[in-house]
Parts: sequence; C-alpha cells; structure tokens
Amino acid sequence: MDTDVSANPPGTARHTPDAVTHVVVMGVAGSGKTTVATLLAARLGVDYAEADQFHSEANIAKMRSGTALTDDDRAPWLAAIRDWLSAEAESGRPGVVTCSALRRTYRDVLRSATGQVRFVHLDGPPELLAERMGGRSGHFMPTSLLPSQLATLEPLEDDEAGITVNVTADPAQIVDTAVGRLHLT
Repeated sequence: MDTDVSANPPGTARHTPDAVTHVVVMGVAGSGKTTVATLLAARLGVDYAEADQFHSEANIAKMRSGTALTDDDRAPWLAAIRDWLSAEAESGRPGVVTCSALRRTYRDVLRSATGQVRFVHLDGPPELLAERMGGRSGHFMPTSLLPSQLATLEPLEDDEAGITVNVTADPAQIVDTAVGRLHLT
C-alpha cells in the first residue's frame, strides 16, 4: 500500500495548524517502532512521543499480566495520542509518534488530530517479532501477547495515507524509505 502524500512534509514552515503533517510509526510489539520513530524524528528535526507514555497505569498493569487490552481500554489512550498531535499542530509543529494502531478504527481516531496524519506500518515475520520481544528488557509487553496483536492487526488500506515497510531492513534504510515514499524531505 502506497498513497501519494506529498503535500506539506514535516519540518517545513507552517502557516496554519491544518497544514502540519504528523507521522505515526505503527505496528505490533517488536516491530521496531521506537527505534524507527526516534531516527525519523531526528532526521526531520521534529518532536517525538512514545505512545507507551500515554497508557494509564491500569493498562500497563493489564498488559504486564498478559491480558490484552480491549477497545474500551484503548479509547482514552488513543484520544491522548490524538490530543498530543493536535497540540503540536496548534503550536505549528509536526510530530512523530509511535502507536500500534492495529485497527482502522484506531487509526481513524489518530487521523482526527489537527493536521495531516501519515502512517509508517512496520511489518515483519512473527518469528522475528517474537525474537525481538524476547530480547528486550524492562518493557511491560510480554511476548505472549504478540499472537493477539497479530490477530487484531488490520493492515493499512488503499485509502489510508501511509506505507508499509518490512522490518527486516536496517532501521536507517526504513527511515530513508519512509522519507522518500512519504515525501517528507
């Protein structure tokens, strides 16, 4: 899926909040969202937010215990991410944020932020994702929740502004691909 999204790349001067372009780096756990989003934000010279910082303590405890979140659990989290993007846009700043954004309805909430929202979906083989999850320390998301995330995932549709990139590539290459295909220079 590759949609033309050439208008108003991040990092350029803005005159109105609606002209700001945000990037949501999405995918299941272990896909490298934080790594790619950090590199992308640095490359574009824009602010970055980690979606995990928007989770309530109750959500974190639920996931830590191995229980998948429900749509009701996710609703305030998605609204908080949307509100952060809107606040950035209202200040004339684009932003890069990580968010699993597994379902289209979740992405619809994010798309309702002030400004333009583009998605970079990081996709990869389940075995690699599980290996990555097993190798990280200090994160509340257990590998046991990966199958539920993969089952919930609805890939970007043709009418959604964004791209899908395979995570087997080097993170710097993924950023290059995102910048080029989303016209973010």
